[in-house]
Amino acid sequence: MKFFLDTANLDQIRAARDLGVLDGVTTNPSLVAKEGREFRPLITEICSIVPGPVSAEVVSVTADEMMKEARELATLAPNVVVKLPTIPEGVKALKRCVDEQIKVNMTLIFQPAQALIVAKVGATFCSPFLGRLDDICHDGMALIHEIRQIYDNYAFDCQVLAASLRHPLHVVEAAKAGADVGTMPYDVFRKLLDHPLTTIGLERFLADWKKLDPKR
Repeated sequence: MKFFLDTANLDQIRAARDLGVLDGVTTNPSLVAKEGREFRPLITEICSIVPGPVSAEVVSVTADEMMKEARELATLAPNVVVKLPTIPEGVKALKRCVDEQIKVNMTLIFQPAQALIVAKVGATFCSPFLGRLDDICHDGMALIHEIRQIYDNYAFDCQVLAASLRHPLHVVEAAKAGADVGTMPYDVFRKLLDHPLTTIGLERFLADWKKLDPKR
């Protein structure tokens, strides 16, 4: 499974990249607003740091306006992926983006039928939101399983991008369910390597080594 970071914070992105496992970044207007930076210059800088896809979201709600934004975003860097909402106008814009060879991440997916439609049209990624489904007492992980089955049945090229991952168990379960990508906040990403027994084990090894070599 590919690891994407769901952030617009440059320090977090560099820290994840330096571990050698960062495959891409997803952003949205809310994440960019937290950084107090202008949207397009920040996206351009993120694209220069990240080796893989960087999803940048439109804020329009009509297909024509979405396309205007999509074309502008696509010129920022070769690895920009335009993020569109999964609504009828968004699907119209998706079709036009596919025709113009603009890569698209269809976001805010909460049911298999939405994922089926965007794959048929030609989306690069579909983003089912697990955590938000869990919040309303629906099984978010079941959605990943259903989408994976549908995509495998018809050999769709669209990648399943598991979004709204709230904790490390979400990441592991999404990987087991066959998600192509998991995007997560930096705090969740950091916890993937965090285990109390690892910390305790290292402390014990170092303590024992000091007994053997007191000068250290």
